[in-house]
Amino acid sequence: MPAIEQIIESVVAKAPSACRLRTERRASLYMDARRAMDICNACRYCEGFCAVFPAMTLRREFEDRDLDYLANLCHNCRGCFYSCQYAPPHEFGVNVPKLFAEIRAETYRDYAWPRPFAGLFRRNGTILSLATLAGIAIVLLLTMALADRRATFGASDHPGSFYAVIPWAAMTAAAGASFLFAILALIVGGVRFWRATGGGQVRLAGVSQAFADILTLRNLGGGGDGCNDRDERYSMARRRFHHAMFYGFLLCFASTSVATVYDHLLGVIAPYPFLSLPVQLGFWGGLGLLVGTAGLAWLKVVGDSAPAAPTVLGGDFALLMLLALTALTGLLLLGFRATGAMGALLAIHLGTVLTLFLFMPYSKMVHGVYRSLALLRNAQERPAALA
Repeated sequence: MPAIEQIIESVVAKAPSACRLRTERRASLYMDARRAMDICNACRYCEGFCAVFPAMTLRREFEDRDLDYLANLCHNCRGCFYSCQYAPPHEFGVNVPKLFAEIRAETYRDYAWPRPFAGLFRRNGTILSLATLAGIAIVLLLTMALADRRATFGASDHPGSFYAVIPWAAMTAAAGASFLFAILALIVGGVRFWRATGGGQVRLAGVSQAFADILTLRNLGGGGDGCNDRDERYSMARRRFHHAMFYGFLLCFASTSVATVYDHLLGVIAPYPFLSLPVQLGFWGGLGLLVGTAGLAWLKVVGDSAPAAPTVLGGDFALLMLLALTALTGLLLLGFRATGAMGALLAIHLGTVLTLFLFMPYSKMVHGVYRSLALLRNAQERPAALA
């Protein structure tokens, strides 16, 4: 027996642990990215494509924190890949979009808060999909079990009919708590990212430019002709779909905010008429979300796989699915709120919203925070801002 135990201990000691394998992969990833940046810094052909390469030229050496910053500054327009003379099949194999996509995924884990939740970024597509199904199922089952069946399955669009299915206190407590937690987690993660990547003190110089870059997605315009969304041809499709999704999401948030004002300050109880401000904001926002998410998912399917990072695609698709499902269930609730399907649709919609709120800090949604902070730093370190 001692001999067998010694053999087992020897095998275990020699076998690399999962943690060690992840550490080795991470070290190899950053080493490859550092080598690519050294090559790009010597070449500088892509300097006019986006914000990454001008920011790169301000550095002679690239620490891990520099690569974290540059990776989140990258908008994945892929122009550098198709223009690079050192891209595969060249022996140098420079593939900046793929490397930076993988590093961005590392930063999402590195700066997540609370720290134990960082594990949710591993197999993110599976986790987010299962969480969506669980969120819908839990809210739907609780509604069926606790709500008055006449209110749940009855046809009514009178003021307060929503709250007859799911009480106002329960709805606002669940949505409010999950949203506030998500905002706190995003803020803490953003602060960690800013400090760890050397952001330094925030200055007013460049703030307006950063906001303009964020709101217009200027860096998704490539050098002016657009991005290489599917192949080496230029296109503005991804920029437009991203705008539809982004502003659709903002309109939906505005709809909820205005509805809160209607309810708490004006005493006007939901559901509201179709031509009312909350409903119009939600309707057009929902359509924008659907168009944007469907378009971005389509581009991922038909796009060239060479500059893509397969390890992050699952999480990307799962988030797009959750955003689209949130918009779709909201629109269906609007369309069928005067029918017997209203109760079930309300529960399903609330389940998707709660899942979206809870997983905002543990999905690709965090890229909005880190990319915005990277754009702010970029705007502040430009020569004009430093003058």
